[in-house]
Amino acid sequence: MANKFGPAVWQVDGMLLMVALIWGSSYAVAKQALLFYPVLGFLAIRFGLTFVLLLPQLRGVGRRALRPGIPLGLVMLAIFLCETWGVMLTSASNAAFLISLCVVITPFMEWLLLRQRPHHSLFIACALSLTGVWLLTGGPHLSLNAGDVLMLAAALLRAVLVCLTRRLTAGQAIPALALTAVQSGVVASGCILLGLSLPGELPALPAEPAFWFATLYLVLFATLFAMYVQNLALGRSSATRVSLLMGSEPLFGAIIAGLWLGERLGPMGWAGGLLIVLATLCTLRVGRVSIPAAKARCAPAHGEMGG
Repeated sequence: MANKFGPAVWQVDGMLLMVALIWGSSYAVAKQALLFYPVLGFLAIRFGLTFVLLLPQLRGVGRRALRPGIPLGLVMLAIFLCETWGVMLTSASNAAFLISLCVVITPFMEWLLLRQRPHHSLFIACALSLTGVWLLTGGPHLSLNAGDVLMLAAALLRAVLVCLTRRLTAGQAIPALALTAVQSGVVASGCILLGLSLPGELPALPAEPAFWFATLYLVLFATLFAMYVQNLALGRSSATRVSLLMGSEPLFGAIIAGLWLGERLGPMGWAGGLLIVLATLCTLRVGRVSIPAAKARCAPAHGEMGG
C-alpha cells in the first residue's frame, strides 16, 4: 500500500525489476553502439553526457564526493574499458552472465582487502559459479576468448570497487548521485586522454541516429533512472527486491541478446548461465544474513553496462 513517504513496496519491486531488464538490455545496446564508434570515443561521450547531467549534484554537500570519487572513478574507468572491449569481443549473453560473477567474487575480495571472512556457504556458491563459467565457455571444449577474459577482469574489478567504496566512504554522508557525477567525469576525462594518445579512437562524431539512441538510452535509463531507483529503495531492500535486481539481470541479458542480436546459447551454455545466477542468489541470501545493512547498501551497483 502506498503512503505519504513514497511508493508501495510492490511498486518498488516493479521498478527494480525494470532496472534489471534495462541493465540486461544494456549489453546488446552497447554492442550495437560500438558498430558506429570506437570504444574510447563511445565511453567519452556516454560518461561525458552523464557528468554534465549530474553536475548540479556537486553543489553544497555534494562536494564531499570529490575526494573519494577520483580514485573510485579511476577504478571505474578500468572496469568500463574491460567491459566495453569485452562486450565487443564476446557475445552479449556471455557478457551478461560473466559480469554477474562480481557478486560471488565480492565476499572473497572483502576477505582479502577488509579482513572480513566470508560465510562458509559462499565457498559452495563459488564452486557453482566456477562450474557455470566452465559450462558457459565450452565445458570439456573450454574456449575462453579475449572478450570473456576481459569480462572476468571487469567482474573482479567491480568487486574491488565495492570494497574500495566502502572503505573510502565509511562514516561519510556522500550523496550517491554526486559520487556518480565525479566518477563519470573521471571516466570521460580518462577516455579522452587515452583517445588522444591512440590514433583512430576519437574520430568525428557519428551521424547515425542508432548510435545516439543507444548512447542516450544507456545514459538516461541504465545510469540515471537506475540510480534513482536504487536511491528510492535504499534502506528498505528486501530479499525479493535484491533478488529481482541482481538475479534476473543476466537472464534478461541472454534473452534480449537472443531476440535482438540473434545470439544462441546451447543447452550447456544455458546450464552454465543458470548455475551462475543460482550462485549469485545464494551469495546475496547469505550476504544479507552475515553483512551489516550499512555495508550491504552498495549491492545493487554490481551489475550492468550502465554504470
